[in-house]
Amino acid sequence: MPHIDLNGAHIHFTDTGGDSEVIVFSHGLLFNGTMFEAQVAYFRNRYRCITFDHRGQGQSSVTEVGYDIETLTADAAALIGHLGIAPCHFVGLSMGGFVGMRLAARKPELLKTLTLLDTSADPEPIKNGPKYRMLNFVARWIGLWAVIGRIMPIMFGQTFLNDAARVKEKKRWANVITGNHRIGITRAVSGVIDRDGCTELLDEIKLPVGIGVGDEDVATVPKKSERLHSAIMGSELVVFKRSGHSSSIETPEVVNDLIKRTIGRSE
Repeated sequence: MPHIDLNGAHIHFTDTGGDSEVIVFSHGLLFNGTMFEAQVAYFRNRYRCITFDHRGQGQSSVTEVGYDIETLTADAAALIGHLGIAPCHFVGLSMGGFVGMRLAARKPELLKTLTLLDTSADPEPIKNGPKYRMLNFVARWIGLWAVIGRIMPIMFGQTFLNDAARVKEKKRWANVITGNHRIGITRAVSGVIDRDGCTELLDEIKLPVGIGVGDEDVATVPKKSERLHSAIMGSELVVFKRSGHSSSIETPEVVNDLIKRTIGRSE
C-alpha cells in the first residue's frame, strides 16, 4: 500500500485511481481508512476514491508531535496538494469532520463539497475529559484491549452492538481499534480531547455541505449536528435511524445516499 511523507509524517493512503472526480475520506478517532470501505465500494465505479490514515493511527507513522487538529488539517491539505486532486469532495467522520470543516473554511479552493458525519464544531465537553483521560491512561500503559469494553458503546450504537447478525462485524472493528499502536493512538486521543472548537469558522463555509448523525450517537449527540446545520448556510441535515457514532459502518446505505446528494449539489 502506498505511503507519502508529509509534514514530518509517513502517511498511509489507498487510491482506486482513474481520471474521475475525487472523493477523499477522513476517518474518525481509533479507526483508519477502512471504516469507509462500504463507501469506496459504492462510489469507486464513478469516482476516484482516496482514504488515508491520520498520523499515529492505522498504518501511518507514529510521530513525536503533530496530533492537534490544526496539524492534522495541514496533513490533509498536503495530501490533496501532493496528489494534485483539488478541488475534491471531502467526507469526514468525527475527527475527520474536524479536519473537513477547517479545510472548507480556510482552504476552500481544495474542496468541492463537504460531507460531515457524526462530528461537531465544539471543543470536547469538559465533563468528558476525566473519563476519556482515564481510558487513555489505561490504553497507554496496559493496552487498548483493557478498555475495549468501555470504548465500543461510545463508538457504536446499541442497535449495532446488540444485533446478533453482526457479531462478526463487531469483533472485527473491536480488533481494528485494539490493533492501533499504543503510543500513537493515545497521542491522537489527547489531540482530540484538547482540541479547540471552530464554531467561528462555520459561516465561512460556502460550498455544498451534507451533515449526518446517528440518532444513537452518544459521543457526538445529534444536537451538535443541528447546530452545524443552523450555522452552515444551505446545508442538509440527516439523522440516521438506529445508528451510533460510526455511521459509515453501521448504516452505510443512508450515508452513501447523503454523500451522493451532497456531491450532486455541485454538478
